[in-house]
Amino acid sequence: MSLENSQAKAELKELVDTFSNLADEKNIPGQMHLFTPDTKVQVYMGDDLLFDISGTKQLEEVFTSFTANVKRSFHMNGQQVVKIDGDTATGIAYCQVKLVSEEDGKEVITDSSIIYHDEYVRQNGTWLIKTRISHFTINDKRSIQS
Repeated sequence: MSLENSQAKAELKELVDTFSNLADEKNIPGQMHLFTPDTKVQVYMGDDLLFDISGTKQLEEVFTSFTANVKRSFHMNGQQVVKIDGDTATGIAYCQVKLVSEEDGKEVITDSSIIYHDEYVRQNGTWLIKTRISHFTINDKRSIQS
């Protein structure tokens, strides 16, 4: 593996991790800087397409609405495999997400296992997410015990 390839893989890992860190901070505007302006994002819950998003403007609106009731969150990224071809790349990344919200006066936690299928592009020396297909493969929602 070339030094350039190793550096690109490290930068792509940092891109995916930064997305998750900003999600935990509820810094949605900051997340938008990680995507190309013409990004395409699809979100599947199981086999059902929940969101089909075009562009960062719509993406910011959907993320803001989706997280409006989230009190706290925790993202933990796992394995990531990428294939680099010059200034483009494809990758699969795994993420475990816990979202805490309030329902009927009680805190509930939604624990999700997500697989991201990404397409990346390097623009002006910076890697960005061009396309992301998110598969929420496991979702567990329950009350938090005090």
